[in-house]
Amino acid sequence: MLLILDAQASPETIEALKDRLARMGLVPHAAGHDGAAIGLVEIMDAKTRAELAKLPGVRKLVPMPEPYRLANRAFHPQPTLVRVGSAEIGGRAVVLMAGPCAVESRAHIFEMARLVKAAGIPILRGGAYKPRTSPYAFQGLGEQGLAFLKEAGEAHDLAVVSEVMDASQIPAITEHVDLIQVGARNMQNFSLLAALGKLNKPVLLKRGLSATLQEWLMAAEYVMAGGNEQVILCERGIRTFETATRNTFDVSAVPVLREMTHLPIIVDPSHAIGVRDKVIPLARAGIAAGADGAIVEFHTCPEEALSDGPQALYPEQLTQLVRELDGIARAIGRELS
Repeated sequence: MLLILDAQASPETIEALKDRLARMGLVPHAAGHDGAAIGLVEIMDAKTRAELAKLPGVRKLVPMPEPYRLANRAFHPQPTLVRVGSAEIGGRAVVLMAGPCAVESRAHIFEMARLVKAAGIPILRGGAYKPRTSPYAFQGLGEQGLAFLKEAGEAHDLAVVSEVMDASQIPAITEHVDLIQVGARNMQNFSLLAALGKLNKPVLLKRGLSATLQEWLMAAEYVMAGGNEQVILCERGIRTFETATRNTFDVSAVPVLREMTHLPIIVDPSHAIGVRDKVIPLARAGIAAGADGAIVEFHTCPEEALSDGPQALYPEQLTQLVRELDGIARAIGRELS
């Protein structure tokens, strides 16, 4: 529900209105352009709505038909900016994140961090906990991997992002990373999302394998409802009937989401396509469509990677990616971070 404020209402009247809402057990959120409205996320009966309409300072009530409220563009017209290390995601700059699928060793993640820094990319990615389809596949180094990742990031002045799979991993993950990733398989792990909502740390929320845009935004709502509004959405491809690629990259999601939500949106072409030589074209498409950044996988020797080698770029391809995305960004009035 949006309370559209009377343009003639004094600051004192608005403050009195907020106090009254609080006494009614409602939590007012600044909404609309230049604070021209107050947003309420609670479900209200007809009696409460009628009472709200009569309060001093309220011009009219506007119901919100969408079930996602805090993530709604109508609730928060201005883009949300999420800071991760030195990077600000959601503004004019296009922000890249890169690294191996999995942290394999201390020496290797240090070398990857060096290459990420040399490419001018501000955020290092690396998985310490790996959700794998096969129980026999490499499951990651766990907390030791997180420690290696953090150490490599600090050594090269990079922010780091890694995936959390379970609420029990939250203490370790918050200690070591700057951006917490929720993978596609956990997009609707509501207990995990609620726990992340209690943190003061950015969350990178990937789209579920077959999730609609509304379901995805409702997952973001779980985090935001807990008080953590630092959510970044990541389009990583959805499961369709097509078998030529790992997933189907829904590039249309980027401009459609831009109208639906104020949250930053990035793309993951590596998981979307699953084929190394197609990653750069998909990244170009995502940035051209208006994404605020991209997260990609690369490896010094993809043939020997312990996880997802076929989709990992070679170091020289990472340099090519940065060069080409810089050109795309400039063509649409933006620039790489």
